[in-house]
Amino acid sequence: MARVYADVNANMPRAYWDYDSVNISWGVLENYEVVRKIGRGKYSEVFEGINIVNYQKCVIKVLKPVKKKKIKREIKILQNLSGGPNIVALLDVVRDNQSKTPSLIFEYVNNTDFRSLYPKFVDYDVRYYIFELLKALDFCHSKGIMHRDVKPHNVMIDHEKRKLRLIDWGLAEFYHAGTEYNVRVASRYFKGPELLVDFQEYDYSLDMWSLGAMFASMIFRKEPFFHGNSNSDQLVKIAKVLGTEDLFDYLDKYDIELDAQYDDILGRFPKKSWHSFINAENQRFVSNDAIDFLDKLLRYDHQERLTAKEAMAHPYFAPVRQAAIQNHNAAGSSHS
Repeated sequence: MARVYADVNANMPRAYWDYDSVNISWGVLENYEVVRKIGRGKYSEVFEGINIVNYQKCVIKVLKPVKKKKIKREIKILQNLSGGPNIVALLDVVRDNQSKTPSLIFEYVNNTDFRSLYPKFVDYDVRYYIFELLKALDFCHSKGIMHRDVKPHNVMIDHEKRKLRLIDWGLAEFYHAGTEYNVRVASRYFKGPELLVDFQEYDYSLDMWSLGAMFASMIFRKEPFFHGNSNSDQLVKIAKVLGTEDLFDYLDKYDIELDAQYDDILGRFPKKSWHSFINAENQRFVSNDAIDFLDKLLRYDHQERLTAKEAMAHPYFAPVRQAAIQNHNAAGSSHS
């Protein structure tokens, strides 16, 4: 069971989490025009668009044929999270009358691809944006929702405006204590050990592993940090860093049986020191605080990982919290 927000949905009216009963009020498709294609996913094609009524830029996510229930889930979750910190805003839902293909209309974020953006970051930028991402995660967790696909591709950053948005809620799900979930979620490099060992009773802490894997790649300048060639190899890559001893302790604690495929590929590995990943290229991002923070996220045992709220209170973010206080005070004093 989750250490935090375990009973959020239990204390909500059924209509909050029972997404199958969501009523979709369809907007007017003709209000939107496609400008250019900006991406595609497993479940959708994504375009930059324009609202021809008010000439506002938007993002149009055209959903590929998928179960109606999955579409309802994404819409319900986006509605429940509406207005939350750094959560991408769903503006409208429309569909083509002929094909019945639904499209989600989102706020536009002038994103720079992370592969070209992250190398430009200074140490403070990493702290700042991870903190912004934590705000979104603590908010969605507090609303009883796991994102389940945290990765750089799903974090839009407008660096000029220092604006971050967590996008793609297509794999997100409502958390109910004691429920067994599908482990075929998240993208390989960001999958928590619980998914790789087929432990289905996971919770919000899955997102914290994904965030940790993302953070490791940012501070150590190694993208992705855990580079598995398959799901089973992914666990091996993790074990080569965290060691096999802690892995077996984790499996014992939760009474998990490893798939037989691991017998041949999972040897015995000692735990590596985080300091061993430091080199001349990345040392300016790596401090004792950064390593302590990372170490508290990348734990096999999901119950040992920091929660998003705990993470935000970590000393690593002291400069960010300090700057926020100063900005708040400066804004306040200009009105006096």
